[in-house]
Amino acid sequence: MTTIDLTPLYRNTVGFDRLASLLDNAFRIEQGNSSYPPYDIEALDEQRYAISLAVAGFNQEELDIQAERGVLTVKGKKKEDKTKHNYLYQGIATRAFERKFNLADHVEITGARLDNGLLTIELKHELPEAMKPKKIEISTDSGVLEHQANAEQAA
Repeated sequence: MTTIDLTPLYRNTVGFDRLASLLDNAFRIEQGNSSYPPYDIEALDEQRYAISLAVAGFNQEELDIQAERGVLTVKGKKKEDKTKHNYLYQGIATRAFERKFNLADHVEITGARLDNGLLTIELKHELPEAMKPKKIEISTDSGVLEHQANAEQAA
């Protein structure tokens, strides 16, 4: 098992501790995580993404999707099947799972659908108006600054 020491990153940056923690958690999760269920992450365009998980054998009531503090968690747990089966070979995995995805800031879940054994979760990255770039007009009128300076001297 390979470990990565992020201590230099903490020492040489200010305000990026959350990023370093995300990297550290991602390495830990991937090392201990199995590959079940398999998934795809797709960029639909600049602002939209989709995560598709292969959940064959699970129905809608057996799946749970939650988002909390920038972490998307998908869980699956089969209900107890009281039907007696005589499998000669059972290759369709129906074991319980929990898969976590770290979401970037301002990524919102816009929907989820289950179709033909694929659970697709739709995401959208949308910056708030306050964070979008703004064009600042440059004024040639210096009267505004003089007015402020005169008001400060009078006080």
